[in-house]
Amino acid sequence: MEKNIKDYLDERQKLLIKMIDMTEEKLMTAPAGRISTRHHGKNIYYYLIDENDEEKIIKKEDKELLGNLLQKSYLEKILKSAKRELMILNKIQKRYPEYLPEDIYEQLKSERQKLVKPIVLTDEQFKQRWQDQPYPRKPISDEVPFFETMRGERVRSKSEVIIADRLLISGIPYKYECPLKVGKRVIHPDFTILRLSDRRVVYYEHCGKLDDPEYAEDLVNRVNDYNHAGIIQGERLFMTFETSKTPLDVRVLDKMIKENFR
Repeated sequence: MEKNIKDYLDERQKLLIKMIDMTEEKLMTAPAGRISTRHHGKNIYYYLIDENDEEKIIKKEDKELLGNLLQKSYLEKILKSAKRELMILNKIQKRYPEYLPEDIYEQLKSERQKLVKPIVLTDEQFKQRWQDQPYPRKPISDEVPFFETMRGERVRSKSEVIIADRLLISGIPYKYECPLKVGKRVIHPDFTILRLSDRRVVYYEHCGKLDDPEYAEDLVNRVNDYNHAGIIQGERLFMTFETSKTPLDVRVLDKMIKENFR
């Protein structure tokens, strides 16, 4: 819920104003007159109707004129529809409440906020409540090299440091190796992510050792377990891949964050 309906109304109004200005500008250079069509059997005939309502047939060789007049007709319909929608949106905006119900809590003074329980949590409150829920961490052996994120948590690889730090900088709430039951077994997704736009939890696995046959075999079973549990790839399960010769592509990671985790 990064955007509320007022934000969408504002964006739509700006788009309509731009559309109206552009359409009116194009209509200034459109030819005079309007088009009328008549059907005779399988044939269609086009007529130019001038300002005196006199008409004359448009010949086949006048394709450019016909195209320009048809374009003019199309633009006039666009302009009429856009103006009508903008008029309606302007009326809605004038009558819309100054604050939405979910914004009321934020408008209270701090001393009142301490005593009031909000009915609708803001994104920040929802994020903080989710983030503060404790969970048992999967132990990391001392034999594993020490990698630490900006948030001060230990992870298992340099790539996971990059991922965690980019999620943090992007404001994406995440939990590292939070336990999840899929089928009859418990697994620990690399990153459990709260997508604030729909307040849905999604999962991100970085597959960093595809050169290792045993790792690859386990990965196949792991992904199958996800899907059997209803966590479908591309919907709630997202992955990046890495081999010893092809490291994590941060451009792919950034695009994934932008398009799937916000």
